[in-house]
Amino acid sequence: MRATWKGAISFGLVTIPVQLYTATEEHDIPLRQVHEKDGSRVRLRRVCEAEDVEIPYQEITKGYEAPDGSMIMLSDEDLADLPLPSKKLIDVLAFVDAETIDPLMFSKAYYVGTSDRAAAKPYALLKQALTEAGQIAVTKIAIRSRESLAVLRVHEDTLVLQTCLWPDEVRPAVGVAPEEDVTIRPQELQMARSLMDMLSQDFDLSTLHDDYQEALQQVIEARLQGVELPHEEEAAPTGGKVIDLMAALENSVRAAKESRGERGAAEEMEAEVRTLPVRKTAKKAPAKKAASARKATGSTAKKAAASQKEAGGKKTTAATKSTAKATAKKTAAKKTTKPKRASA
Repeated sequence: MRATWKGAISFGLVTIPVQLYTATEEHDIPLRQVHEKDGSRVRLRRVCEAEDVEIPYQEITKGYEAPDGSMIMLSDEDLADLPLPSKKLIDVLAFVDAETIDPLMFSKAYYVGTSDRAAAKPYALLKQALTEAGQIAVTKIAIRSRESLAVLRVHEDTLVLQTCLWPDEVRPAVGVAPEEDVTIRPQELQMARSLMDMLSQDFDLSTLHDDYQEALQQVIEARLQGVELPHEEEAAPTGGKVIDLMAALENSVRAAKESRGERGAAEEMEAEVRTLPVRKTAKKAPAKKAASARKATGSTAKKAAASQKEAGGKKTTAATKSTAKATAKKTAAKKTTKPKRASA
């Protein structure tokens, strides 16, 4: 990896000699501009308007067109000698929380490496301090004769310099979002959160790839081999205006579950989504059942009491009859005994 910039990080009295390496690359398939008639290359030539002749690159310089149409010439030496405090220096201005800088401002990323062995310890010190504080360093740097706002942050145990747009280079978002007042129902919000959870399960960013570049490569290979071009089936139209947001959310969650191979996704959705508040009439049914149960229990208790009373009555009558029989026998015995006493 070849360094694209050399300089130093400066914060306070600490200076860290570093160099920058481009952290990203794009994998575009290069397509040339050609003449449709015969397929020959189309070349762009640098032609001087005054002389109407092509001029070499070495004779080209930069210029600024004034409002009156006059041209102010600026040589490479003029641009190189601009008084930039951040020239060859990453000047740390402040340390702030990572959420302070909106990602909308991020531009190009560079890996930051040390340029000599003496820079290893201050490099590690700055990296550890940023990690423990959960902060980033706001800096300024001049790259290719242009000063940029930038931040220093930690990425996979390495310092990264991320150039940023200046605050006045970010357009305001006024008038972009819909201005109509809308009411979001709790059920809709719950379904949206369910869909978010489903789409977040087992997500792996490294598995994503550029489908367009792959399709373009297949077309090129087919042209080289002289075979039929690959055709992909067009997706079914999803319709235009969304009429029922809740139904769209339900179908989205159901489709996400089915795409993951979950069985019974539709039935589970019905259980999750179609659970409605219990109506008032539905609440009375358990009360009636309870009352019926209590009534049945009371009737059973009354029957049991009656049975006990009847059984008790029978026992009392039987006992009375037995007592009467015993008394009658005793009386008869007394009557029989009295005459015997008289004869004696």
